[in-house]
Amino acid sequence: MEETISLRELFAVLRKRLWLIVLITIIAATVSGVISFFVLTPVYESKTQILVNQAKNDQQLYSNQAVQTNVQLINTYNDIITSPAILDKVVKELKLDKSAESLSGQIQVTSAQNSQVAQIVVQDTSVKRATQIANTTASVFQKQVPKLMNVDNVKVLSKATVGESASPVKPQPLLNIAIAVVVGLMVGIGLSFLLEYLDNTLKTEQDIENILELPVIGVVTNIKDVPKPTNVSRPDVAARVPQRGETYGS
Repeated sequence: MEETISLRELFAVLRKRLWLIVLITIIAATVSGVISFFVLTPVYESKTQILVNQAKNDQQLYSNQAVQTNVQLINTYNDIITSPAILDKVVKELKLDKSAESLSGQIQVTSAQNSQVAQIVVQDTSVKRATQIANTTASVFQKQVPKLMNVDNVKVLSKATVGESASPVKPQPLLNIAIAVVVGLMVGIGLSFLLEYLDNTLKTEQDIENILELPVIGVVTNIKDVPKPTNVSRPDVAARVPQRGETYGS
């Protein structure tokens, strides 16, 4: 026998355990907010741009072949920037208490498609240190390119600066709370259906009709709090048994 579940039954399950869904959602949002505001360390971001231009004269400046060569070189330069050959010198120059490998995890080099401009993005818990790392990395790379590639085609297009009102890029409390709300709803709904699936008890007449597929003829009600008989003595009616020779009222 195949069992089918209608949308009405699904909504009935959700309505019955709405309190559980709301409770899990509130707990998830609260935990996410507390962690985002009071536990996680803010991370700041700083950016600098470098220009890759191999042209030596005006004719080569607008040559498609030269531009394509520069664009292809950017992919190679992206790997060189995050290599120990560059970052070891950055760590030494800034006297950072970390290795080149650890510093590489904080640096990301990006470039738009068919663009000769590459962007060095640095993330750190200190906005000042992030700016120093970005500028030093670009400067060291510019000096080392002629030695590594035998070409001098890199210029620093814009340096990273420390903003007066720098705001962290991580964590994002509102985004984290929104994600926690969605996850909480999913967990609450899933748990509600799981509890409903595991619950095989009969609670209503409708449950019996659904299982036996027979109409319910009668229902025996559950009688509670039936008053118990009590023996009440009335003092005004109580009488003493008369002795021989005595009459009532004497």
